[in-house]
Amino acid sequence: MTNTLLTSATGRTATLGSLATVTTDPGETEIRRENLQRLVQVTARLEGVDMGTGVAAVQRAIRDMNLPSSIRVEYGGLYEENRKSSHDLMLVLLLALLLLFAVLLFEFRTFSAPTAILTSAILSTFGGFQALLITNTTFNVASRMGMIMVIGIVAKNGILLLDAEHRFRDLGFTPQEAMIQAGRRRLRPIAMTALATVAGMSPLAFGIGAGSEMLKPLAIVVIGGLLSSMVLSLVFTPAIHFYLRPRKTAEA
Repeated sequence: MTNTLLTSATGRTATLGSLATVTTDPGETEIRRENLQRLVQVTARLEGVDMGTGVAAVQRAIRDMNLPSSIRVEYGGLYEENRKSSHDLMLVLLLALLLLFAVLLFEFRTFSAPTAILTSAILSTFGGFQALLITNTTFNVASRMGMIMVIGIVAKNGILLLDAEHRFRDLGFTPQEAMIQAGRRRLRPIAMTALATVAGMSPLAFGIGAGSEMLKPLAIVVIGGLLSSMVLSLVFTPAIHFYLRPRKTAEA
């Protein structure tokens, strides 16, 4: 091909090799299509960086390339699976809150107690977010699972506390005295439950053992949420329950 003879308009001749450099590129061994469109799959293995940071770096690099509008970029693989799992876990969380509220409403037969318990449980999740921020840990699927666990454990503490408050009220205590006595009575069980769970989650939080890195965010969220719940369960739960209780019941 380089010896191909070319003739100009003036009659001069030259070979193609003297005017250009000819190189041979291998053709594509496989052409993939999806919905009749050409598809090129680009994969990567991230090491030393989390999924969110890696995908954000890839997205910035693609934006800087200024690709034409005819090229569409989609993110799949493990990133897409994590996104779908996060969406499913959010639905599970909302469904768990709804079912928990229904069970508490059936048990206490008043809106003040379920509202107080769920409010304290949801507020305890901020302790989990704070723990993730302090440890510089990403909020991923395992973290969301930890949030669901924290809400369940804190709700259990609220049930124990308000159950003791109802018992003291049946003994003739005023609402204020019943709340104080219930807090004193349930302080040890709530603290023991929280500290025992924190101790059990500590190996995972420190990444000790094979495969612990996957569940490390879950353990960090549970530890942060339970440590904050020891205060919230004994302060916010009785306070919210007292102020949301109907006035006639509070003065009885």
